[in-house]
Amino acid sequence: MERIVTGSQMKALDKYTIEQVGIPSLVLMERAGLSVFEAMRKEGFSLKKTLILCGSGNNGADGVVLARLLHLAGYETDVCILGKPENFTKEMQKQIDIGRNYGISFVKSFHIAEYTVIVDAVLGVGLSREITGNLKEIIEELHNFQGKIVSVDIPSGICSDTGKILGCAVKADLTVTFGYKKAGLCFYPGTVYGGKIVTADISIYAMSALLSQPEIFSYTKEDLKKIQRKQDGNKGTFGKVFLIAGSKDVFGAAYLSGMAAMRSGAGMLKICTHKENRSLFSCFPEAMLLCYEDNQDITKELLENFMWADAIGIGPGIGLQEQAEKLLDTVLSHGEKPLVIDADAIGMLKGREEQLKNYPNEVILTPHLGEFSRLTGISIEEWKENPIKITQKIAKTLSVVLVCKDARTVISKENERVYLNLSGNDGMASAGSGDVLTGIILSFLAQGKEAQEAAGLGVYLHGAAGDLAAQRKGRAAMLAGDLIEAAGQILDAI
Repeated sequence: MERIVTGSQMKALDKYTIEQVGIPSLVLMERAGLSVFEAMRKEGFSLKKTLILCGSGNNGADGVVLARLLHLAGYETDVCILGKPENFTKEMQKQIDIGRNYGISFVKSFHIAEYTVIVDAVLGVGLSREITGNLKEIIEELHNFQGKIVSVDIPSGICSDTGKILGCAVKADLTVTFGYKKAGLCFYPGTVYGGKIVTADISIYAMSALLSQPEIFSYTKEDLKKIQRKQDGNKGTFGKVFLIAGSKDVFGAAYLSGMAAMRSGAGMLKICTHKENRSLFSCFPEAMLLCYEDNQDITKELLENFMWADAIGIGPGIGLQEQAEKLLDTVLSHGEKPLVIDADAIGMLKGREEQLKNYPNEVILTPHLGEFSRLTGISIEEWKENPIKITQKIAKTLSVVLVCKDARTVISKENERVYLNLSGNDGMASAGSGDVLTGIILSFLAQGKEAQEAAGLGVYLHGAAGDLAAQRKGRAAMLAGDLIEAAGQILDAI
């Protein structure tokens, strides 16, 4: 897993490293400047003439260190300090004094056309207000720059917690961020403005006790090793999934979700769907079926399958009719196994919150933001203002593992860790993609993973499969079914 931090968390880690661990701030700055220098050279940027724009704080001091390293390596480098001397931190003043002793060129004005690279070391992770005035004009001028732009730690103007643009922002080709990736470099549009993002180890000390809550992590491909096949296993030991999906005239969601569950490792699958779908499932002989007719009471059969299953899922394509509501009520009233609620079933949860809270096992909700908004009354815009805290709050309120699906999906369980998914691409924004995710999560639940881990690993694998499918098909051409094949191949490779 990879740790992600907010701006305030990063400040706390910096402070502890300097004041308690005992690493001087000037040493951290030296490592920071060197990290940016090495990253620029690794990218092959033309360093014929570099301009470094510095603020008055420690982000600016990192920039002055970088200027010294470039100068000593023989590259023509200018430093322009945009902050006021009376606002200089002691570290910034020290780095300026060192830089002058080394003969660095400090300039008061510049023409961007003269440079091949411009480095943004103006504002760090502490920015909380919108950029205005002369600085805004300078940043907007940079949007016309034809060379490469490098940001130090985070592009100036990007909120370090949400990725929001605060008035205006530098749009970098490369961002070298220090210690840990900042949340604002993960969410949109911050991740776009960051360009290629490199996380540099500069010896920041991390300890959970130092951090304000919540702790934020993202899964990586290494974490998929937790999904292991036992060589002496059988179809029962790999988990039994019971999926209530599809409805009259709706087949695809049930097929995609069920197939995804099987392709990601589940040993057995039974799908409960309308009888009109029976003949369509001839293309999926591995799935068992429980079929119902209009207005048929199948409570007895449902209870039997609740007992049989290791994980239950409901929602993909079931519709919003009275019969779908009865199916949901039966699940919430009589189900006892880990449960995934998706799609249409989420649309019917309004007014059933107490049933949800009283469910005797773990529940995973997987709403896209429209479904989330309808369920909670929180607008999409409001969620985007503070996605981590709002997701965590609603997860606690509903007593569920909440998977808020967006370009950056957030997964939370009450007061525990929050997982931010960084895999996937816009090619996945097509019909059926969410159904595939439901099947993958159900598979991991049935294989014995606890709910938050099943959700986090499922979302990561779903996104990684999207990335693989995009390589093969192209983002515009890929379909939800392509994710299923890719997910299986990724697991096999791991």
